[in-house]
Amino acid sequence: MKQILFSGMIGLVLTLLGTPALIKLLAKHGYGQYIRDDGPKAHHSKRGTPTMGGIAFILATLIAYFATKAITGELPTASGLLVLFLTTGLGLVGFLDDYIKVVKRRSLGLRAKAKLLGQSFVALAFAILAMQFSDSRGLTPASDHLSFVQDFKWAIGPVLFVIWAYFMIAAMSNGVNLTDGLDGLATGASVMVFGAYTFIGLWEHGQNCAYAIKATASCYDVRDPLDLAVVAAALMGSCFGFLWWNTSPAKIFMGDTGSLALGGALAGLAIVSRTELLLAILGGLFVIITLSVIIQVGSFRMTGKRVFKMAPLQHHFELKGWSEVLIVVRFWIIQGLCVAVGLGLFYAGWVTG
Repeated sequence: MKQILFSGMIGLVLTLLGTPALIKLLAKHGYGQYIRDDGPKAHHSKRGTPTMGGIAFILATLIAYFATKAITGELPTASGLLVLFLTTGLGLVGFLDDYIKVVKRRSLGLRAKAKLLGQSFVALAFAILAMQFSDSRGLTPASDHLSFVQDFKWAIGPVLFVIWAYFMIAAMSNGVNLTDGLDGLATGASVMVFGAYTFIGLWEHGQNCAYAIKATASCYDVRDPLDLAVVAAALMGSCFGFLWWNTSPAKIFMGDTGSLALGGALAGLAIVSRTELLLAILGGLFVIITLSVIIQVGSFRMTGKRVFKMAPLQHHFELKGWSEVLIVVRFWIIQGLCVAVGLGLFYAGWVTG
């Protein structure tokens, strides 16, 4: 429990106090946000706001995690390090994309193939490595079973697992990226899901089969659940501190640096905590917004008509006249309900075994 408190508080303090320094640095070099001309008119006033703010909470998370290990004398685990690798690796891909946009003045950032290659390399490396590093019980950080609140009994094999993990990582990183369209929306939603994974990691640690006197259907075969809670708490605290500066009116945007990193972190936590399909409910807002884009594109290509005034979904409501703050708060409420339902299902899974 001390590790979780330390990691969360260190992450919170670092971003709360450190983000203003990053804002000044980015503003000094003119690294401001590019705003699409075809987007909502209200967004034009945001042009030039410092971006690449994801640097703040990525660094804060890494420092919080390793500082916690140093303070408590505990060793890092393979599961925790792999989630941090995935978070940082995708954050680096996003940083290159942001850097090209704001420094090289190329509005589309990285070429599509280069961006896909970078995301694929990091995601596949994570998936392959997650099947290594078995502990004394033979458990690896990830397994070749699909999971909801625990692993299903049947395995899909290592090759299909790598493909499945790649799909999850790509879907979540792009889902958070699509959600990051209004001040504080993606950051606040991510805080809630990381909070859920802090609880899940703690619960799995307390009910772990390794410590059970007699293994039951309700115990969890997860390699490093407590360390996953530490990572989730560091991410939650870091995003919470960043939200102070990212909420409306935002002083800084996370950019692709932050959105790709957060999506990767969510997918990584789901994979190694054996809650892969549950993530679709816990991160329901990201799923809804991603589906709105799929529906919009599919409808236009098939019928030539648009379902929404604009996609992603949050911009549809902007064009209907809703204020930005109203949309963000209501979408946060939706995300909170998704987390509540997800945790309820997680607990129900334990009760029923």
